[in-house]
Amino acid sequence: MAERSTAAVDVADNSGEQPLTAKADQSTADGVAKNPEQDTDSDEAQGSGGTESPGMKASPPELHSGHKLARRYRLEECLTRLDGFSSWRAVDEKLRRAVGVHILPADHPRSRSVLAAARSSALLGDPRFVQVLDAVEEDDLVYVVHEWLPDATELTTLLAPGPLEPHDAYQLVSQVASAMAAAHREGLAHLRLSPNAVLRTSSGQWRIRGLAVNAALRGISSDTPQRTDTEAIGALLYAALTRRWPYESDAYGLSGLPKGVGLIAPDQVRAGVHRGLSELAMRALANDGATASRHEAPCTTPEELVKAIGEMPRIRPPEPAFTAPPEYQRTTYQQGTYGRPAPRPGATQPIAPPPPPLQSRTGKALKWAVSALLIAALGLGSWQLADALMDQGGKSDDTNKSRQTDDGDKGASNPKPTPIKIEGSQEFVAEGGPQRPGDAQKTYDGNPSTYWRTRSFNSGPPLAPYKPGVGIVYDLGSAKTLSAATLDMRYAGDHTTIELYAADSLTPSSLDSMQQIGHLTTTDKTATVKATKSVKTRYVLVWLTAVPKSGYDSELFADAGYKQAIGEVQFTG
Repeated sequence: MAERSTAAVDVADNSGEQPLTAKADQSTADGVAKNPEQDTDSDEAQGSGGTESPGMKASPPELHSGHKLARRYRLEECLTRLDGFSSWRAVDEKLRRAVGVHILPADHPRSRSVLAAARSSALLGDPRFVQVLDAVEEDDLVYVVHEWLPDATELTTLLAPGPLEPHDAYQLVSQVASAMAAAHREGLAHLRLSPNAVLRTSSGQWRIRGLAVNAALRGISSDTPQRTDTEAIGALLYAALTRRWPYESDAYGLSGLPKGVGLIAPDQVRAGVHRGLSELAMRALANDGATASRHEAPCTTPEELVKAIGEMPRIRPPEPAFTAPPEYQRTTYQQGTYGRPAPRPGATQPIAPPPPPLQSRTGKALKWAVSALLIAALGLGSWQLADALMDQGGKSDDTNKSRQTDDGDKGASNPKPTPIKIEGSQEFVAEGGPQRPGDAQKTYDGNPSTYWRTRSFNSGPPLAPYKPGVGIVYDLGSAKTLSAATLDMRYAGDHTTIELYAADSLTPSSLDSMQQIGHLTTTDKTATVKATKSVKTRYVLVWLTAVPKSGYDSELFADAGYKQAIGEVQFTG
């Protein structure tokens, strides 16, 4: 818990950055740029409420390492103090994990907007963003708790040795653009996308921190939020391709462009830049999409940028470099001469003659005796084999008759299981927040490639103490006797525990009000949970109490951790 990480939010970075507003006041898809010039971190250019005025009463709260918030979050290290707020690395003593915390006085002029931004960001629940875990006002303080990613590295640090490879830059712009497009569809903007706000985890996933919160802490707003974020993504791609900041001022440890040259394409700044990515960066930046070779329409929203990325040929990762194995060395032991003296150079070695065949009288007699024994053994074996086959033929008819009788009896006593149609579903939440309530219907839509999934947990396989379990209640249409439930899941491993309960409604009051009718623990992706009790019920709860550990899932955008996803559920009676 004591490690210093890049997971802290960069809201207090005061390194002389140039924020990413348009340099020209051309019209965009979501309005006209409010300020045609680039903002700076100076007091004069912060916009509405960007920094405190000398008469502002709010001041940073007097906090220290070891102080606890809500008797749960223990402050460990102050990362920054600025504009009346402070940012800390802390420990959540209840869940035993590191977290980040922003703290500001409750009477701070931006405390209301920070709370609103944090709660809106938390509702998004997109794993491509660093998640807001809590937003609270108590004891004259407002504090926002967010994820801490000890294995993540800022883009600023990644660019220190040099530009990114084309495939890495392609993954960066693709993942960041699609994430911001999803955020804007929910009415959320970032407004402070920078190399310090974009992280790459050890699994290769790109994460964005400070959605809405960073701008609220600094009082930054925009009349054209989609254009602002799109230009910021273009600047990130430009920096990833060239290791240069696409403005005249230096920022984030990157050199700016030469003064008076203007905005030039990345492939004109550095040789070997991927042509398609270079044009994509220019379309996202404030240059009307003009390049030296093409005149594509500019991308003014993250959604348009995602579409432009989709029209590009996919950039494959570089082929792994394999080192040649050392040349095979034959040893004297492998040659079968271990322990023999090495021959002198030039000396001819005598060849040992083969042993003589059995040509004597005794040898001939021995050969005839062995041949006679072999002939006798073959004759005896043939006779025994024929006798066994004749006996087996007489018994086969009786065996077939008894088998047919037994099969007929079994078919009469054990009818074939019949599938039960699912009429409806509802995610059941016993404690805490839901998982993916809108995806419950995907578990019986007939499409095994769609999933309802759990969130990723830091420890496991048991979900406790985070949650007693997660699952879905299914409506079978009418009361039926359930014999088994078959689940097709996405992740294998040690281990998944599934329980079946008979419920009284689609929204049962508690787990204690239900009766358990089946239980299974498996390490496979497919599991059939058989009912151990004969219970007639209309509603059935499929309940997961343990899930396996799995790496980052790029198709479902699921973080690495303990998690599970259900593709299809089938009930039989």
